[in-house]
Formats: sequence, structure tokens, C-alpha cells
Amino acid sequence: MSQMNDIRLLRINYLRGPNMWTYRPVLEVWLDLGELEDHPSHLLPGFNDRLIAALPALVEHHCGVGERGGFIERLRGGTWMGHVLEHIVIELLNQAGMPTGFGQTRSTSRRGVYRMVFRARDEQVARAALAEGHALIMAMINDRPFDVAAATARLRDKLDDCYLGPSTAAIVAAATDRRIPHIRLNDGNLVQLGHGARQRRIWTAETDMTSAIAEGIAGDKDLTKTLLKAVGVPVPEGREAKTAAEAWEAAQDIGLPVVVKPSDGNHGRGVTLDIASEADCHAAFQLADAEGSAVLVERYIRGNEHRVLVVGGRVVAAARGEAAWVHGDGQHTVAELVDLQINTDPRRGLTEDFPLNRITLGEDPVVLLDLQRQGFAPDGVPPAGKAVLIQRNGNVAIDCTPDVHPEVAHAVSLAARTVGLDIAGVDLVTEDIARPLAETGGAIVEVNAGPGLLMHLKPAGGAPQPVGQAIIDHLFAEDETGRIPIVGVAGSRGGRIVARLVAWLLHLNGRHVGLACRDGLFLGTRRVEKRDSARWDAAHRLLMNRGVNAVVVENDAAAILRDGLAYDRAAVGVVTDLDGIEALADFDVHDTDQLYKVLRTQVDVVLGDGASVLHAAHPRLVDMAGLSDGEVVLYAEDGALDALRQHRDRGGRAVFLRGGAAVLARGPAETPGANIDALLHRFGATPVDAPTLLAAVAAAWALGISPELIAAGLDTFVPDLHLA
Repeated sequence: MSQMNDIRLLRINYLRGPNMWTYRPVLEVWLDLGELEDHPSHLLPGFNDRLIAALPALVEHHCGVGERGGFIERLRGGTWMGHVLEHIVIELLNQAGMPTGFGQTRSTSRRGVYRMVFRARDEQVARAALAEGHALIMAMINDRPFDVAAATARLRDKLDDCYLGPSTAAIVAAATDRRIPHIRLNDGNLVQLGHGARQRRIWTAETDMTSAIAEGIAGDKDLTKTLLKAVGVPVPEGREAKTAAEAWEAAQDIGLPVVVKPSDGNHGRGVTLDIASEADCHAAFQLADAEGSAVLVERYIRGNEHRVLVVGGRVVAAARGEAAWVHGDGQHTVAELVDLQINTDPRRGLTEDFPLNRITLGEDPVVLLDLQRQGFAPDGVPPAGKAVLIQRNGNVAIDCTPDVHPEVAHAVSLAARTVGLDIAGVDLVTEDIARPLAETGGAIVEVNAGPGLLMHLKPAGGAPQPVGQAIIDHLFAEDETGRIPIVGVAGSRGGRIVARLVAWLLHLNGRHVGLACRDGLFLGTRRVEKRDSARWDAAHRLLMNRGVNAVVVENDAAAILRDGLAYDRAAVGVVTDLDGIEALADFDVHDTDQLYKVLRTQVDVVLGDGASVLHAAHPRLVDMAGLSDGEVVLYAEDGALDALRQHRDRGGRAVFLRGGAAVLARGPAETPGANIDALLHRFGATPVDAPTLLAAVAAAWALGISPELIAAGLDTFVPDLHLA
């Protein structure tokens, strides 16, 4: 078969929020199949077999068939290459460690051109997956070799570079389980949980409640010991040494054996244990001196190393370490035995996905010193049966949370509180964590800020612990979601007026309001940016602002198609009309049904205790009522509309015009409201109609603002105020 031309990627667009496809961010790709439009999968000789051989896990894709093997069935029966590329990209993401279950491919009005979307937690990772998938599908079509393992490795590297670390991801996942929204604030692990004034921030396992003073104390091991000793927490006796000679003198005074370590190091670097000779003490001093600003000499505590995680003053997880040994066979060197007997453990690896690290002898001078103390070098060959200690610490990954004695838990919690950390990783050494430290002679040796969580999430032994959930429960009370009232206004007619009126009424109701609309970006009544702010990035800025406790956002169809919504859920969603189709040709939207699918996004995100506000004069908008998780409030100029009457008969709320004033109705009950005619007159030459003002009244009422305040607010609203 002759070689096929590449599928052309016409447009790649990252939809960063809820959109017409799904509630989550997706990568939307416009594809031109070219000549492949005439060659679905079953008409390409050998294509299906090559693809299945390259990606055998495609059998797990249900596709539209709804069962295992569904996508393979579609392949065999014949499906187009845009659909195939969608599944290839999803599978590559799955193999790289970013499970992805959502994808869709739909034809456009142009022959051979399709819109393909897939779930994209990170834009850069998604783009890399698309590039790899594109190369793979063309290789399969044209019967060229393709290294799937290498492509997956490249994707995994991209994921490690771009996505959240496992500790942060666990906290974010726990927030999502509680329906707390999150915003990633940088390319690293700084994440905002919640919106506006109700937000909290985390940076891995540090929070905005973590004291800088406490972090400074935790970084000074000698000061930490002094404070712990003052409150009765057992700590090893020790003191600082400025020279190797002082270190040996201190060791003798304290009593052998001892530990020599840097005063402000971390991750166990430069820590040498069980030192009983002057030569070893001098060598250990040099290692510790290279890792920290000062060197500590401490009494050696016998037992296993433990890491206990304290969150909000409560022990939530504990892990135990074990020394790493090899046993000689009389043939292999120490380095070879490490690779054969230790590094072959599937729990060990080089990335954060593995609970235990691979051991590379040349990278850890403490390991080399321990070997030297036993009379070996990495290239030495231990006799058969000889046990050689490779690593004393650094292997803390065996869960022992259920075993922690209450007195141990109390001492550890007290240590964290004494240092002042809300989240702390407390290192202690004891022979048995199920017994009080006073019985075992154990002691707390370090208190660490920003502890890693991986050992508790993916322990090498024992059960994983819900540490992400513990941190979220520490940051947010049981009844808190981190949400502030968000009002989204969608449509092409009067959106900016509706948004400004609702923001004004919220302001009068005591809220600190952020407003993003065509008239600009507002904080309270102050316009901080004059340019059109009916954009994703402007609304996103408001959600990040700690001074805002309510947000109003104007969205039109183009903004939703271009970026998605800036928020995941809304308290109130307003849809005013289904006009403006002529401006959407670039998005391949040409009729009312297509526009309906776009604007319904605003209704889809309304919270269960929120409300959708819909213009009842448009029958298709009334149809959207069934999509709302929350209440529905209808509005229209004509109170006699069948849609309004039927809605009121069911006990629903409606707003309409009578005698120039708004009427707020719930079922048969009616409350007279704002003077609509007077406000229309104040708008003067500005093209504003009564339904636009009624939409604002309905939205404010849905937010719980009283009819009296709504009336007073419209009476005092000055259309041109703050626009100068």
C-alpha cells in the first residue's frame, strides 16, 4: 500500500474549565484526515493488527459499545482515524501514569475535518501525548516501526516535570472528593484550595497555616532538641562540634556509640550512626560538615527509625524503616550484590512513584563510610554467607500506624505543637513503637516541616493511610467547601448589564464583589481594568483574590468555546438568549441546536443548592430547566406565558413585569418589586430592555437577596457610575 499523508492538526485548544464536552479540562484538537477520510480502520490492510499489537491494553476500552473490547469491535467494524487517535492518546496517558477515561470525536461541517477531545489534567502533558499519539497512528497506518515503550517513557518524564507531585496530588484528590475546588498557582506544587476569601493554600505538605518561625525552628536541630527537652519530650543527649577533634571529645563525654549529623540537613544526608571509634568519628564529621552549617554529636539510640505524621496536633500515619543488607556469595562484588539483592525489589525505583529508592553506592558517602567501617569497598567481594550492612536509614516505608502506642502518639503530637508546626514529620527511634518510649529507651530525633507523604500513600508494606484527607479535614471544617457565591451570566444580549446589576445588589447586601464583564474588571465599585473582561483569565484572577467573597462573571458562547468556564460550579447560572450564532462560524456553530449545547454549560455547573435563571420567552431555554441540579427561576416580560404559569403551578419561582414593575412570584404568591420602567429611563440611549433587568432581579432573588433590597438597589443603580 502507498504511504498515506499525515493527519493534519489544524487547531489545538486547551479548554481550561467546564465546556460543551465535559465538566473537566480537555484538549480540543481539530483534525483534517485528508485522504484517510476514505480509509476507515477496516480498509487499511494490517492496521488493526499492528495497532492492537502495539497497544494491547486497548482491549480494555469500552468505547460506545459499553463493555470490554468495545473499541476493538469498533476497529474491526471500521471507524475513522480521528476516533482511533483519540483512543491511542488516552491509552498512552494511561500507560504514562495519568489515567484518562474521557474522550470524544465528532465530525464538523467540513468533510474529513473532526473535533477530537480528551481529558487533560495538564496542558503540556496532554500536548505531548497528542504528539506521541499522532506519530504512533501514522506509523501504524504506514507500517513503520514505532517504539511504544520509549514514547511512554517520554510521556512519563513529561508528567514528572509538569504535573503535581504525589503528595500534593493526594491532597488535591482529597479536596476533590469533598467537592472543594482547586487552582494550581504555579508550575510546581503551590495550590489554592477553594475560592476568594474562603481559600486555603498548600505547598506540598505545607499550608498557609504553617508558621515561618516554626519552619526555622525545625531547620535547627539543636534548637528543636532544646525546646522539646523543656516540655519533657525524650531527645538524645548531644551537643554541637566545630571540629573533628571536638566531635570526638563530645562523643567520649556523651558516651559511645554516637550519631554524627548536620544540624540543618534533611533526607538523612550526612547522618552517620553507631560510631564507636575516633577514626570513624573524624570521617563522619567531614560528611556532616559538608551537608550543613554545623555538626551535632548525639547519643546513639538503638532501634528502628520511624516517621510519624502529625496533622493539626493529631497522629494520622506512621511508618517504620529497616536497614538494608546484602549477603555475600563469594563471587559478586558489594555493588553487584546491591543490584542483585536490593535494587531488584519492585518497590524500589528512581521516581516518586516508588516507596523505596534505588541504592547507588557512589552517590551516598555515608553508605561508603559504613562499608569502609566493615572492611569492604564497593568492588570488594564478601565471603559466602557474610552479611554486609548497606544502609542504616532512608528505608522508612513500612506502615505501622495501628501499632503506635498512645503515649508515643502524645509525645509526637507534643513535639509538633512545641515546634509550632501544623503539619510535621516527626522522626523517632525506638525498638518497638507499640510500647512507651520510656520503656524502650526511644527518643525523638527530628521534627520536620513539609514532610513527604509518599511513604504513607504507597508504603512498601502495610496499608496506605488517607493522609491527604487528614490534611483537607485540618484545613476545612466538615461543613466547609471553600466556595463563595459565583454567578455566571451567559448569552449575547444584555449580559454586561445583568452582571453589573447583580454585582451591585451583592455589594449592597454586604459582599465584597469581584466582577468580570465587557465593561471591565471590578473589585467592589472600583473598576481596576477598563478592557473587555468577559474572559477566562479575568474571572480566574477574581477567584484567586483573597479579598473577594462573591464573584459575578459574564460569559458569551465564544468565551465558553475558546476557554471553557473559569469556575467548576456556580451558585447561580443565568442564560439570557440563544442569539449571536452568526459570530460563531469559526467554532463550527451554525444553528440553535449547536448553540444550545454550548450555553447549557452554564446550567450544567449550577450547584444542587443553587439556581438556574432562564428566559422563559425562549422555549429552548425553558428546556434547559431539566439540566439544572438546583432550583429553576424563570423570568419573562409577559407574566401570562404558559411556561411561567406552568412553572408557578408546580410551586416554582418566576419574575415578570406588571405595570412597569417587577413581580416576584413563588407559586401563587406574588411580591411587588423593583421599578423597571424608571431604571430603563435612566439608561437613556443605552440599548437595554426589560427582560435584561428582570434577569438581574431573578438572579439576585435566587441568591437570597430580599425583594426590598433588590428594589432599593435598582432605584440607586447609576448605569454610567464607575465607568469614567
